[in-house]
Amino acid sequence: MSTQTKQFNIHEDWTVVILGFLIIGISLFIFLPEVPVFSWSNGTDLTTKVFDFTNLKTLLIQFLYLISIGTLGAFLIGKSVKYFLLTFPILYILTLIALILAGNSAIKTINLEAVIFSLIIGLAIGNFIKLPEWFRSALSTEVFVKIGLVLLGTSVIFSDILKAGSLGLIQALVVVLSVWYFAFWLCRKLKVDDELTMMISSAVSICGVSAAIATSGAIKGDSKKLSYVISIVLVTAIPMMIFMPIIAKYFNFPEEVTGAWLGGSIDTSGAVVASGSLVGETALKISTIVKFSQNVLLGLAAFAISVYWTYTHNKSAEAVESKPTLSVIWERFPKFVIGFILASLLFSFFITSEVRDSLKDSLKNLQGIWFALAFTSIGLETNFKDLLANNSRKPLYAFLIAQLFNVIVTLIIAFFLFGK
Repeated sequence: MSTQTKQFNIHEDWTVVILGFLIIGISLFIFLPEVPVFSWSNGTDLTTKVFDFTNLKTLLIQFLYLISIGTLGAFLIGKSVKYFLLTFPILYILTLIALILAGNSAIKTINLEAVIFSLIIGLAIGNFIKLPEWFRSALSTEVFVKIGLVLLGTSVIFSDILKAGSLGLIQALVVVLSVWYFAFWLCRKLKVDDELTMMISSAVSICGVSAAIATSGAIKGDSKKLSYVISIVLVTAIPMMIFMPIIAKYFNFPEEVTGAWLGGSIDTSGAVVASGSLVGETALKISTIVKFSQNVLLGLAAFAISVYWTYTHNKSAEAVESKPTLSVIWERFPKFVIGFILASLLFSFFITSEVRDSLKDSLKNLQGIWFALAFTSIGLETNFKDLLANNSRKPLYAFLIAQLFNVIVTLIIAFFLFGK
């Protein structure tokens, strides 16, 4: 590890807040990136619009802008800047291919978003080409998603958060408690080991990967078991984020209900954003706010799990010494939520509507490109073989049954709270 890496090692979530507000500050006071053209109908459009010299110049400027922000992020977190600089150009080109495919007018009519193409491209490469370990380790999926989420705060006015947030918090409490207990009970019935039981229960009920990581930290869990749970979360999120919006449209669920349903049952923030985008602007906002309401409970859940685990598995001296304090709540709290709320407050109360309108398209484009980059990364990171590496299928069955329970319970609660 280099000296720089040792000197600078800021928490990932704080880094994301810094980067998100750096982008907002640059947009407000220094430089507003132009929005590249990705829309096309035929070969002529592709040549004259997308591959036009002016548009290619815009894409190059966007690339330099993004790689600068990403490099700063890698430096602050303590990841290898060299590997990031080697990896990012490839990631950007793959993501551009996804954005161009999604820009086709025929594709737009069937409402397939760029993030789905990003995911498919990433999965195709990640599962059929053996990527070097340094390449995988340089991918910054969570950072990309969370930067996009902080920027999403600029488009959510605070009155929306107050309105949907209170309902979202009620939904989150009911869902998290009922689904966590059901998953815990089910894992015990299937004789899944204690560590996996805790990780699966938290992942399926709270917020997927983040909850699994927080729980593993709280119980000092096995990293291989954590990787297994994360693989299940990522793989099951893919069909959920594609098919749940289709089901909602088929049955004509109100957009608010659909947003609450997606936000409450899909386990990764990125997948929630992607599925919300497939439905519409209202669903995207509601789903994000509901997901944040669940994220807020992560700190409390991690603390409760720490207490439970310490007092039920306290035979070793190390466990006795590590009895948790109230500071665990703050330590586990997802800090990027603060960035989202601050961005929303800034754009709700301190920026005029004229300035907000002038920034809207550029910030939305940047938000979209960060999400697309994240999904290319998720595809590259996710290997379907990981699910088959564990001899026992019981943890997988437990997760899938608990997820089905989650989907049904969340839909009922979403109709109750958000149905008009």
